[in-house]
Amino acid sequence: MLPRYRKFQIVGIAGALLFSAVVLTDTLPSNSPPLPEPIIQNVSTESVEIVATNFDKPWSIAFDDDRIFVSEKSGKIQIVTSSGVLDSPLITLRTPEIFGGGLLGITTHPNFSNNHFLYAYHTYEENEKLWNKVIRITEKDNKSTEIITILDKIPGSAFSNGGVIKFGPDGKLYVGTGSVSDFLNESQNLNSLAGKILRLNDDGTIPSDNPYEESYVFTLGHRNPTGFAWNDVGKMFATESGPTKNDEINLITAGSNYGWPEVQCFSNNDNFVNPLECFDPGLEPGGIIFYSGDKLDIENDMILASQKATNLFRVQISDNDVNLERILSGLGRIRDVAQGPDGYVYIITTNTDGKAFPAPDDDKLLRILK
Repeated sequence: MLPRYRKFQIVGIAGALLFSAVVLTDTLPSNSPPLPEPIIQNVSTESVEIVATNFDKPWSIAFDDDRIFVSEKSGKIQIVTSSGVLDSPLITLRTPEIFGGGLLGITTHPNFSNNHFLYAYHTYEENEKLWNKVIRITEKDNKSTEIITILDKIPGSAFSNGGVIKFGPDGKLYVGTGSVSDFLNESQNLNSLAGKILRLNDDGTIPSDNPYEESYVFTLGHRNPTGFAWNDVGKMFATESGPTKNDEINLITAGSNYGWPEVQCFSNNDNFVNPLECFDPGLEPGGIIFYSGDKLDIENDMILASQKATNLFRVQISDNDVNLERILSGLGRIRDVAQGPDGYVYIITTNTDGKAFPAPDDDKLLRILK
């Protein structure tokens, strides 16, 4: 059950005004994602509401028309409905107890309402070696009826596994993989799946129009991709986590090489694509979206979740110029951001991941309201 009146101080949108994050009742509308109708008390600006609490190291958010799926690094996909978080998760996987791995990204198929396919990226251990795989889960009545592996043997590590997984506007599945080690050159090796953005058909086969023949590789030279998003004209962008700094926002184009580990951030080497922005000190970026709803006055701009900076940022990109504006803070580490079918923006915190001081009811799924 959600508490009714806990408040946070956060930074407002557009005017950087302070407003309260009002916790609402658990009476939810039946025709939208499982969230309460806003009850705003003494608030004339923006507010945030808590949808659900007590997640264990959550990493990613995905939507059905009337449900929200939340992945937890410990191996569960939780389901949030109009009744709250269901008692039984969709799946429970065995995952290694490592900081940078586990059950990471999830995404629903663009035709989920008909095929009920949900995809997940997770780390596993085999013969004392870490790997990652992409699985396709078939869901029925909030239970998994089939789990198949569509891509396996992605090199894994204790820290840099990538894990972001999203469908692009072309209907292909994009997967971000980690570099395994800052001291290896696997990100530059086209024969390795490490340190890449991969592009798959929804059944796990290789698309015929991938830039490298008979290869999943879409781009190479990545350290640790953490977020994917496409703007209103179909351009792909990715966030990437650096070793301790030098986090990046990149414009992604087929066949390009983004330099890791040969270069970090900007270089004069024409073989590598420079980032749109490099952050020193780092932000530890999480998920990103390009907002297309009508609930917030930030249409078509990027929204970026930040863990180290504990902020949600509006990112304006024009002519390769990047401008960041803080739009929300005060909730701790923010791992993922997503736009729901109702047009609202949702975020998931990750204060239980060992890098923060969690509140008793962390971690939280929240919705940003007008």
